[in-house]
Amino acid sequence: MSDGTTKRRAAVATGLAAESLAAWALRLKGYRVLARRHRNAGGEIDLIARRGKLVAFVEVKARGDLASAAESVSPRQRERIRRAAELFAAGRPDLANCDFRFDAMLVAPGRWPRHIVNAWQED
Repeated sequence: MSDGTTKRRAAVATGLAAESLAAWALRLKGYRVLARRHRNAGGEIDLIARRGKLVAFVEVKARGDLASAAESVSPRQRERIRRAAELFAAGRPDLANCDFRFDAMLVAPGRWPRHIVNAWQED
């Protein structure tokens, strides 16, 4: 196994652990996780969570510190998440009366995840 493969596997494991921690943090705040690692033709959404009439499409970022995590959500990723969210919502008539929002969960070692509500607006 090459060094690149080992690093990639470690990154995937870190990402999965961060998503699990973020999902638990959302549950503790009263959200119900509807989907994890949702993929469709538009792209991938790390977490989709609902609380009442609100559906949050959540990008989870794990980095060495929270500032680096916050800076790592690129405009390209935001567009990918927006497209995937649009397709997800179109296939779920039960969510027709819900409000939609784009959030971020920032994860750093030794810290509780930071939930950034309404991290960006749909263009």
